[in-house]
Amino acid sequence: MLTVKEIMDITQAHMIQGNLEETCTVFSYDTRELQKGDTFIGIKTNDVDGSNFWEQAFEKGCKVAIIQNINLDREKLKKWKDRTILAVEDTIVSAQKIATFIREQRGENLKVVAITGSVGKTSTKDMVASVVSKQYNTLKTRANYNNHIGLPFTLLHMNDEEVAVVEMGMNHFGEISLLTNIAKPDFAVITNIGTSHIGNLGSRENILKAKLEILEGMKTKRIIINNDNDLLHKWALENQNNNELEIHTFGMENNSEVWAEKVKLQENSSKFLCHIDGEETEINVPVGGVHFVYNALCAALVGKLLGISMEKTKQGIETFELTKKRMEVIKKENDITIINDAYNASLESIKAAIQYLEGYKGHRKIAILGDIFELGEHAENIHRQVGKFVANSNIDVLVCSGENSKYIVEEAKKNSNKEIHYYETREELKEYIQTQTKPQDVVLIKASNGMKFYELC
Repeated sequence: MLTVKEIMDITQAHMIQGNLEETCTVFSYDTRELQKGDTFIGIKTNDVDGSNFWEQAFEKGCKVAIIQNINLDREKLKKWKDRTILAVEDTIVSAQKIATFIREQRGENLKVVAITGSVGKTSTKDMVASVVSKQYNTLKTRANYNNHIGLPFTLLHMNDEEVAVVEMGMNHFGEISLLTNIAKPDFAVITNIGTSHIGNLGSRENILKAKLEILEGMKTKRIIINNDNDLLHKWALENQNNNELEIHTFGMENNSEVWAEKVKLQENSSKFLCHIDGEETEINVPVGGVHFVYNALCAALVGKLLGISMEKTKQGIETFELTKKRMEVIKKENDITIINDAYNASLESIKAAIQYLEGYKGHRKIAILGDIFELGEHAENIHRQVGKFVANSNIDVLVCSGENSKYIVEEAKKNSNKEIHYYETREELKEYIQTQTKPQDVVLIKASNGMKFYELC
């Protein structure tokens, strides 16, 4: 809880009107979610200037509004003379400063687990938070709000939680650095290093370098890595004698602190033996796909480091729920199964999704794929790699749409005799789903978010 005066000191705000002693507990930038007594921060994006909604915020019962660079009508100000309005130079920067202050205030009373990686951040966050919540009052990043706005507002929703599980995303150098210096993690997780955003960063080695910025905000540099990822494994070996680092590993192929064996992948689930501290425990993951076994190993390792019993860890893994649009299985009335994984895409996540689709034995398997964004000069090569991978998979039908997805189709046709279709528009894809699918079909929908393939589900 902060007073208006404290917020002014933190943000160098100017008071337009109001009460210095008014208290602020919950902060929000979305007027649709505001509750009575909240503090509204008007965020300016490329699409909208949230500061213009200050009056709607007061109508919802908000008592303090933080805005930037807008003209205020005097008559409207009189109407809301019992409310507080602060003006700042930049509302996003101000939200970051307030979140940083709150994190520092909580100190050792709050443990922060920060998760980054090329793919699997959101699902790993969901599973880790499920495990942690079995023992601690837990805050987690909602949906995938993992950027310079989403992460601070996750912390600004904090009440009396003991652990925060936060997701950190990035497109360029310096972005993880900003986030880690706000959240100041106690534990950092890197799920993998792939090709996401390689168009911005130039190479996988640069992607690793950008992800490792997460260490900058940590006093004790405890880092948890997927030891089967080639670049992370190499980095761990190179830094095993670095006294400034405390490296913890999970994996299946390389010798790791927490590891799995006897993995059985099933249609909608998987089962494996988890080895930790010399003990083995059978764990059932309620989602199919080998990448969710890795998520479970990561969650078990976080649980171990936070002193959570294996019994509670097992319970957390076996009851976790995925964020929407992330491998979301939807059963349609016509007995068709849709796998909605349309939020984002990369070479690695498409491969994982195809492998998951392959697990549906006895069904016709259809992959509807679109473009992967932010690949720059690597776009053609990576889409061709997707095509070759699909050609060698046991799916039955490939359907594509998108400028670069033509390369997927070219490679798949060159390397297989599968049924393959290419359409120019989403409308044609929707018509394909409505007219060409049959009962018992399983349809994977996967593309970068900007393709808006979620509209097909």
